[in-house]
Amino acid sequence: MSMKCPGCASDKMRVFYFHGQEVDSCTDCGGIWFDSGELNAALSAADNGNDNVGIESELGAHKGMSHRKCSHCETRLHQYHLMDNFQVEVDFCITCTGVWIDDHEREKVVQSPQIQSALEQLDKKVNVKTWLFQFLMQMPMEYNLKPKTTPWVTYSLILINTLIFLATVLQPNATEWIYETFALKPVDLMQGQHITGLVSHMFMHGGWMHLIGNMYFLYVVGDNLEDALGHSRFLGLYLICGFAAAAGHIISEPSSSIYMVGASGAIAGLFGMYLLWFRHASLTFMFIVYQKKLSPMAFFAIWLAMNLFGAYIGGGGVAYWAHIAGFVAGLAIGFALKSKVMQANPMLAILNSQELKVAR
Repeated sequence: MSMKCPGCASDKMRVFYFHGQEVDSCTDCGGIWFDSGELNAALSAADNGNDNVGIESELGAHKGMSHRKCSHCETRLHQYHLMDNFQVEVDFCITCTGVWIDDHEREKVVQSPQIQSALEQLDKKVNVKTWLFQFLMQMPMEYNLKPKTTPWVTYSLILINTLIFLATVLQPNATEWIYETFALKPVDLMQGQHITGLVSHMFMHGGWMHLIGNMYFLYVVGDNLEDALGHSRFLGLYLICGFAAAAGHIISEPSSSIYMVGASGAIAGLFGMYLLWFRHASLTFMFIVYQKKLSPMAFFAIWLAMNLFGAYIGGGGVAYWAHIAGFVAGLAIGFALKSKVMQANPMLAILNSQELKVAR
């Protein structure tokens, strides 16, 4: 007697080898039926970071009866979430203890052990140490995945910026010449002078806190972005965001003779890409003394609102429009490259799926 497909009810179920297990797959809809124990065995053999998977006995929340029927006993299947925090829906037979997964769920199910491991990092709770760090330093804590590759460009940018700042501090008599030569002054750019300032200003900082704040945020978001983009592309996009930030400042104040320095605009561009590609991450925000994990969307919405308010009231010696322009450039780049980045990073694509639920 031929098996009927639980997904499309066709009789075109054929033997299929799935990560070393002989299972039944529908040649019409591509879904797979796993007899009892076969899903655990297949996932244990797959390259997903876990060689002892027991997911069949640890399914997530029960979602009710399915309209589908078991391939063997023809009783109605039950719908379950694969895991409570990874809500891919699978169909389970209470009688035969078999599992049905649809074709579009294959890769998500295969990588579920790795997703579970990732969620352990993402769902870590804030504690006294993180609260004390943020209260004293006024810097957020990041909850994200560790990059697979060493972020050499990010580290190099931090080192170069730090060395240039130290050189400026150690040569106080040359400070005026350094600023005149390497900083960005809108009025000069409008007259075609000191064009190199478009690049060099990104590597200069006006004080210790300016440097520390920028380098910390570069470290927080840079390592993950560099991991997703690759070293050379990351550097190129970083510079493009810096150019966009400079353009925003020049357009807003074309006759200004005030020097503009700092990597803030380029880093703001990284913020835009980060919130689009790492929506599963969390950044802590300090509400006076209460520390709360926020999504990148919420965190950078607050950051953008503060910059828009600063640009509206003006003053303060901060190039708010440079920050805003860099951020907008990063968003545009993020939208344009998102599909390519997700294709090149399958795990990142799965982590960006709607089924993933992160604790904040």
